[in-house]
Amino acid sequence: MNSKNTVKSQEDIANIESGLTRESWKIFQIMAEFVDGFESLASIKPSVSIFGSARTKQDNPYYLKAEQIARLLSDAGFSVVSGGGPGIMEAANKGAYAGKSSSIGLNIQLPHEQTTNPYQDISLNFRHFFTRKVMFVKYATAYIVLPGGFGTLDEMAEILTLIQTGKTRKIPIILVESEFWSGLINWFKNTLVKEGTINESDLDLIKIIDEPQAVVNEIFDYYRSRTFEPSAEEKERMLRL
Repeated sequence: MNSKNTVKSQEDIANIESGLTRESWKIFQIMAEFVDGFESLASIKPSVSIFGSARTKQDNPYYLKAEQIARLLSDAGFSVVSGGGPGIMEAANKGAYAGKSSSIGLNIQLPHEQTTNPYQDISLNFRHFFTRKVMFVKYATAYIVLPGGFGTLDEMAEILTLIQTGKTRKIPIILVESEFWSGLINWFKNTLVKEGTINESDLDLIKIIDEPQAVVNEIFDYYRSRTFEPSAEEKERMLRL
């Protein structure tokens, strides 16, 4: 090997080592996000996580319905957790902020689109989607999903997967706006169930409800025979989220 190749190899090794060092230090940033999230959110129970598009305008019926649902939940004693940004997230925070309970925003740093809305009693900032998603699940007693895009579908798929695989406790998953969601649910039934990629019983994890008060009633009905707090067995399971 000539000296030129030796130098190049040494430079490559130095670059690799530098990259590994940077990646290793990212672990501490990730740990900090988890610790900050756990410490900030441990006292918000019971809480409901609400999802929907960041692109929904304030005069859109979906925005107004999200705001109404969040206000009803807040006045009923539920903290409301959203992604902290605009659109449906803002509507959820706005409704909760006007109510009796806490409004929480789990903000994510993005190259575009995400801006923090002003209706947050507790505002957390995340660099990583995966740490943020744990926080959405960790303290939630229900998931409410309004119309949205890829991010909304990602959050819905996340909770469905965790419950289906037994990695977290079963909680209500409520889709709002039946006309918006009907095509997807029909695809679940006619394709996923038919192909055997999910069980027909997995569809029972989902409820579709359009009226705001009915959404709140469904959550209370679900917990009529149990407490909002996870059982000892469920807490142990959720440690392995």
